[in-house]
Amino acid sequence: MTRLLPTALLLLAAASTATTASATEPYPQRADVRAFVAEMAERNGLDADVLLRQFRKVKPDTAVLKAIKPPADPAARSWQAYRARFVDAKRIERGLEFWRDHEVALVRAQALYGVPAEIIVAIIGVETVYGRHTGQFEVFNALATLAFDYPPRAELFRRELEALLLLARDERRDPWQYRGSYAGAIGYPQFLPSSIRKYAVDFDRDGRVDLSGSSDDAIGSVARFLNMHGWEEGEPIAMAVKVSHCNTPLLLAEGIRPARLPAEMDEFGVEAEGAPAKAAALIDLATPAAPTEYRLGFNNFYVLTRYNRSSLYGAAVMDLAETLRAARPDERDLHLTHRDQDDPNGQPRP
Repeated sequence: MTRLLPTALLLLAAASTATTASATEPYPQRADVRAFVAEMAERNGLDADVLLRQFRKVKPDTAVLKAIKPPADPAARSWQAYRARFVDAKRIERGLEFWRDHEVALVRAQALYGVPAEIIVAIIGVETVYGRHTGQFEVFNALATLAFDYPPRAELFRRELEALLLLARDERRDPWQYRGSYAGAIGYPQFLPSSIRKYAVDFDRDGRVDLSGSSDDAIGSVARFLNMHGWEEGEPIAMAVKVSHCNTPLLLAEGIRPARLPAEMDEFGVEAEGAPAKAAALIDLATPAAPTEYRLGFNNFYVLTRYNRSSLYGAAVMDLAETLRAARPDERDLHLTHRDQDDPNGQPRP
């Protein structure tokens, strides 16, 4: 068993040396890595020797570090370009095919969790084009790179690295076996390891959760994620509104969590005729050199942004879902009145 200093001392040492550690220093010799290993051993009962051996294989991935960096000019983001990327002919065609092929699972997921089939299909389409682009990065290496060589979000990715190690222990797998995105997201729905442990479900009832190989598990897991984040069955997602701009910045500064009734927004220049009397937030979808599109986002829109914390993402999922639903006008309605009482893991419906 490798002798390690107490966790608190290692964390102090890591904090003082992390900024000067050589990029070529082997990971097991780095103070910040050894502090992490000590913490995992202390908190989770993981074997420190085994963990240090796992870190021997880690090499900083420049492709990961390049991909994770935000755009140089955030103001240049374009809603029209973003929407066109995800609400396109490829995702519509393949989405309808996915819906047809997996209708039984989608019906069951909607009945169990209250999330419309088109929303589930749209998320899987936006994330991976229905499993076609799930990523080929070694998740352990990607998360280790971000946890120890990307300071702006190191805390987040250290939590995800811990979750990966616990997931591997739960599933009795080598943590190096997982493949996914540059950010460590896995499978059809691109769940991070912590989300797999919290929300993923064995929806095909084969005795294991497999988000990379089972579309049914992905369908059930997406629906369960949204349900457990507060999805309201049968309630609106968002609606287009006109804005006069008089006090709009004040309203936008309140964020995307629904906090005001539409009637309260009149003084801010929001024309929300016909809006339901439900708490909402004003969402701005901007495109350079074009008029900004505005929507009122209700609770279900906010829930979509828990999957990916971007208003552009929530709007793209909503629009793709509506497009897919409209392309199936003659299909039977999936808004079912019958629902299962328990989820596939034997737990009461959330």
